Amino acid sequence: MTISPKTIYDLLLDNFGHQHWWPVDKKYHQKQKSDPRFEIIVGAILTQNTAWANVEKALDNLKKHKALTINAFVHINEENLKIMIQPSGFFNQKARRLKLFAAYLHKKYQDDLQKFFSRDETEIRHELLSLRGIGPETADSILLYAGNHPTFVVDAYTKRICKRVPFQVLNDSYDDIKYFFENELQHTIPKKELVPVYKELHALLVKLAKNNCRKKKPDCHTCPLTRLCEKSL
Repeated sequence: MTISPKTIYDLLLDNFGHQHWWPVDKKYHQKQKSDPRFEIIVGAILTQNTAWANVEKALDNLKKHKALTINAFVHINEENLKIMIQPSGFFNQKARRLKLFAAYLHKKYQDDLQKFFSRDETEIRHELLSLRGIGPETADSILLYAGNHPTFVVDAYTKRICKRVPFQVLNDSYDDIKYFFENELQHTIPKKELVPVYKELHALLVKLAKNNCRKKKPDCHTCPLTRLCEKSL
């Protein structure tokens, strides 16, 4: 038996509902006249190797100091930035990565994220991966949630679920899982709906992994995928 990503998407959406991910403080940005896409970029870097609850604390600190703009990151003292983002962990390397990223956008794109994202998805992804501290998951998160480009995000939760659900994935490498989901969904979802489906499915898989498909003690009894999961068969 094999199962398709579209089937998983429908089942999870029916059970969990819309996750409204990526969370952004729109009221803050309206008041500050700042670009909410930069908050997503910052969050994508801060969430590396930590829980989102810790990222929220760091983002709140940045908002209190009105520091969620490219220009602010360029000019902020790195030591002060470390203090603000300390709740996210690994704050020394993350502060450096954020400063370098902001400086890059400032110098090459004059702080214009529309200019940055208004290009071919492959070109942007290649550019992101060339920057220090930006791996595939972070690059795809930025592309999908900040840039609204149709690219699927793979994380540790997705890999775990792929090992338990009978997907036809060749192996657990990032690129193979990404290709599998994109190839399957592109044949079952209208092109104009790919971005919202990619966003929602990634969030739903995270929800499933946290609620049921846990690493050590999975809760299969209440899992919406119990009948499909190889672990529970």
